[in-house]
Amino acid sequence: MPALLGAADRHLRVGTPAELATAVTRSHLDDGRCVGWYGPTAGWRVAVDAERVAAAVPPALAGRFGTADFWARWTRAECLCKLADVPMAAWWRRHGLVVPPGTGALWRTLRLGDLVVTVAFAPPPTAG
Repeated sequence: MPALLGAADRHLRVGTPAELATAVTRSHLDDGRCVGWYGPTAGWRVAVDAERVAAAVPPALAGRFGTADFWARWTRAECLCKLADVPMAAWWRRHGLVVPPGTGALWRTLRLGDLVVTVAFAPPPTAG
């Protein structure tokens, strides 16, 4: 999985929702674009979240979490929420925008043009 994350920029596409309809998963942006994952998953669950680098941090969130590296922290937390099937507000109360130890997920946050994008993978559930 680390090699796949290392090549994440080759598996992410930016376009309209219609253009990215066949993505494994995608994230919708406030300007109408989407970012989609078009890579293998190796049986793992995958999540993508993206935000515009130049987007203003909402004042209430800036007051709560600060603005330093905000969108990178935000997209990581969003991906982990998606993989854990936990609402973002519940995540905030428990973890803020920090990645808690023991998540089991692997992720990479990168710049893609004018976007900050995180792609994260969680191992498949074990049979038990």
